[in-house]
Amino acid sequence: MKNYKLLIIGAGPAGISLAAEARLSGLNSDQILMLDKAEEHSWVIRSLYPEKKLVTANYKGMPAICHGVMCLQDSTKHDTINYLDKAIQKTGVKVKYKQEVLKIEAVGINDEPQFIVTTNNDKFQAKIVVIAIGIFGKPNKPDYPLPRKLKTRIHFDITSFRTTGENILVVGGGDSASEFTQFLVEMGNNVTLSYRRNEFAKMNSFNLESIKELEKCGQVKILYQSNIEKVDISENENPLVFFKEQEYGIDEYDRIVYALGGSTPENFLKSTGIDFAGDVPDVTESGESTTPGLFVGGDLLAGKRGGSISHAFNASRMTMQQICRSYLHCHVSDHFKYEKGIRL
Repeated sequence: MKNYKLLIIGAGPAGISLAAEARLSGLNSDQILMLDKAEEHSWVIRSLYPEKKLVTANYKGMPAICHGVMCLQDSTKHDTINYLDKAIQKTGVKVKYKQEVLKIEAVGINDEPQFIVTTNNDKFQAKIVVIAIGIFGKPNKPDYPLPRKLKTRIHFDITSFRTTGENILVVGGGDSASEFTQFLVEMGNNVTLSYRRNEFAKMNSFNLESIKELEKCGQVKILYQSNIEKVDISENENPLVFFKEQEYGIDEYDRIVYALGGSTPENFLKSTGIDFAGDVPDVTESGESTTPGLFVGGDLLAGKRGGSISHAFNASRMTMQQICRSYLHCHVSDHFKYEKGIRL
């Protein structure tokens, strides 16, 4: 079994940028391995982002300031995927896909960490392991049951269907809810947005202005302070939504799209040996867990602040600095500041 110096779990922006930082720090490409359970890198961007959605580098209006080797400003989905494609190619790091990690076993002694990583297909050995799987383990679902017969009519993203001229209910109040709504309106659908509060507090300024403009022009109906009690099946076999508020009553829609965010994959992290402090991973600022040599990377370090591509890139730099300083005796150069692209 080959012993890698660095094994990265997750081939998204966090994992890819960590591989880039590692290469720039002096590690050879054959000393690094990246694993991902999907068939391609950047699964979240590929599967949850519509083609016309702008991939924003910042989060909640915070500036996208770059500190590491990789940097990306607001880009189209296509340009973002291309940028990450080129980054993988330039690093020369091998990515093994369809590898779902089942177990991470610490087998090192004292200050010499060593891990055996077991997947559904293979086993790998590495001195350092970084879990960089992103902040969303899976989309959040409502606390009321959803009829199984409506599974083709209820969605948690907008890439799984294409339609026009339908009455669609979007549920949520963050950036994804606004972006889903904008996209569905642009595709010629009649969209209603249900939000449980009386004003939007989680959207960035661009998405907030966009949704307000759509409301002002009568292109979207917003149900403020609305709460869904249950979803049933109508006579037309469409979603029939029962609101708790009498003013909204009962209404039928062709589809429901939930944009309720995602949950940190807590159970998976705990199973790999990551301790938690409350509901967040118990790690240092650089992402090292209570198990020496086992790190958490990317947006998982952002906690309740929420993550972003820029944060994932910058966190990779901090993580690699700690790995070099404590374990691999490499050096992350301070002389590389790039506005665009990766240079290796």
